[in-house]
Amino acid sequence: VRATLPVKTAWQQAEFLLMRVVRTKRTGYANHSFDYFAAIGLPVSLASVPFSEPRFARSPLSHAGAAMTHAAEPSDLELAALISSKICHDVISPVGAIYNGLEILSDESDPGSRDYAMDVIRNVTVQASARLQFARFAFGAAGSAGAEIDLQTAREISEGFIGNTKHKLSWDAPAGYLPKNQVRLLLNLVAISVNALPRGGGIAVSIEEDLTLPQFAIRCTGPRSRPPQHLPEIVAGNIPEIDAMSVQAYYTWRLAQNVGAQISLEQTDDTITILASHQ
Repeated sequence: VRATLPVKTAWQQAEFLLMRVVRTKRTGYANHSFDYFAAIGLPVSLASVPFSEPRFARSPLSHAGAAMTHAAEPSDLELAALISSKICHDVISPVGAIYNGLEILSDESDPGSRDYAMDVIRNVTVQASARLQFARFAFGAAGSAGAEIDLQTAREISEGFIGNTKHKLSWDAPAGYLPKNQVRLLLNLVAISVNALPRGGGIAVSIEEDLTLPQFAIRCTGPRSRPPQHLPEIVAGNIPEIDAMSVQAYYTWRLAQNVGAQISLEQTDDTITILASHQ
């Protein structure tokens, strides 16, 4: 199937790819195409495509890790497996979009389609790189053992993670360095704050007190703001079954315990404030 007109908008590109999927019934191509749709923000579901072959329906994090059935709190090995699955899930959408862009480049001679494919490849490559960089510092062992991390680096990583989305990040913190686990806690607080703003909004990060015992405050302001999923019950000591949906909040809570901080939440009007302070 060939497009006869240059593809100029995301919706035209989506329609072009969807036409290919439906007419050719190529399930593998469909999976990559819908990763592409997700990357450009189009709410398309595989369930809406009339395949004659078996469908592989995808929902957010639905295959990012299995639920723990034998204990509320996972073992260290289970926690590592869930975090690894989450990282893979976060990166697969932009990687799938890169694949689609390359397929368009190889199949299409139309200059408009090729230019659009190159724009998509550039954008999602930046997105994939930012997510990997975030994962390296938020979950991994970036730097040498016992090393401290520059807060300017933490800011740049957070800005890359948020990117050009419906969420806007502001940062108010002194210059200086913090131990790795403190920075991990800060980055994970930024990550879960996105879930507090399902319709987008402002995420204001501030570090108060001095850097020997810092207090992190993440203020999430936007329409229909809500506490990040699973965090209130975990903070209250009611640990749910830890699965791919709750592992981010659980890991954040574990990091707070490790550095001797306590997480609390406050809600006023359309603002949710997540605090992590030392006792």
